[in-house]
Amino acid sequence: MKNIAILGSTGSIGVQTLEIAREQANDINITALVAHSNIELLEKQIREFMPRLVCVYDKDKAKLLKNNIKDLSVRVETGMDGIIACATEESTDTVVAALVGMIGILPTIEAIKAGKNIALANKETLVTAGHIIMPLSKEKKVALLPVDSEHSAIFQSLNGESKQNVHKILLTASGGPFRGLKRASLEAVTAADALKHPNWRMGPKITIDSATMINKALEVMEAVWLFDLDIEQIQVLVHPQSIVHSMVEYVDGSVIAQLGLPDMRLPIQYALFYPDRKNMKLGERVDFIKIGQLAFEEPDMDTFYGLRLGIKAGKLGGSMPTVFNAANEWAVARFLEEKIGFMDIPKLIEQAMDNHRIIKSPSLNEILNTEQMTYDFIEGVIKSGK
Repeated sequence: MKNIAILGSTGSIGVQTLEIAREQANDINITALVAHSNIELLEKQIREFMPRLVCVYDKDKAKLLKNNIKDLSVRVETGMDGIIACATEESTDTVVAALVGMIGILPTIEAIKAGKNIALANKETLVTAGHIIMPLSKEKKVALLPVDSEHSAIFQSLNGESKQNVHKILLTASGGPFRGLKRASLEAVTAADALKHPNWRMGPKITIDSATMINKALEVMEAVWLFDLDIEQIQVLVHPQSIVHSMVEYVDGSVIAQLGLPDMRLPIQYALFYPDRKNMKLGERVDFIKIGQLAFEEPDMDTFYGLRLGIKAGKLGGSMPTVFNAANEWAVARFLEEKIGFMDIPKLIEQAMDNHRIIKSPSLNEILNTEQMTYDFIEGVIKSGK
């Protein structure tokens, strides 16, 4: 029996994790759930899965939920302390880290310190604090298993192989809804346009990141830490069908890939039950006759220059990935609110990076301070109209 806590249970990854828990009910017990403010959905999850502990980050919503479930013996916490309580819940063995944004860093660190295995769906944790997370996970001897489809594919393609035999990673990208368009065509696109991903069912933030290809930049930085590789060993390929989830090329020229339909439940379930595989009731399986062809393209780093900026941030290292990530978080939130344009996202990231003086090996406090300073800088840029 797997005892699982889900940080971000009302988001896309959390909901799909609970779909797996429902299907694998004999093998999964839900111990704790965390949500930001969606108490309507959280209450339904609580009544179905009966965790021992839940957290609603929003204090007022937490009070409402507590009243709504007063007939149940479920403890309700709030704020960051509540998230950490769920991440370190005593009976839990695996924490699904699926909170969106840098809010996920501290709970992940505390979960590792408490000896919990991590199913990682929060990119920001390794992008900004990989130099803290990876040594800590080794010290505490906990498993850190990727939930992203691309990193799961790489993990599976590396299984049983020696790192010394890896030549490079081929990290695939769908290209998003705007593949093939040029900058001029993207100036007027709306949030509604950008949220129409052709292949994947994801939350709004990651869907926008896919449209800008900034999601792939974050994945490049994350892969450096997950697989202990140089950033130069990671090549991004656009693969519109999203069937090949990523590949590993070895020194002898062999390439091993993991393929499957674009369904996030696959990598989630693999992370939860690794090294075992469980049957999954999918609507359909890969039909290569029906697919016919698999195509690959070079990414357009002129139009989607957020990808180029992310790779630059990864090469510079230190606190620069935090600036890249924080600037993107801020800009995506404003774009979803229709306060800035689509192409303002990489523009603001570049301005923030140009303004930053790198801290070589930032502490957690320095990472969080850098995040706030980046927000403050961008807000100043917007107010000044530059």
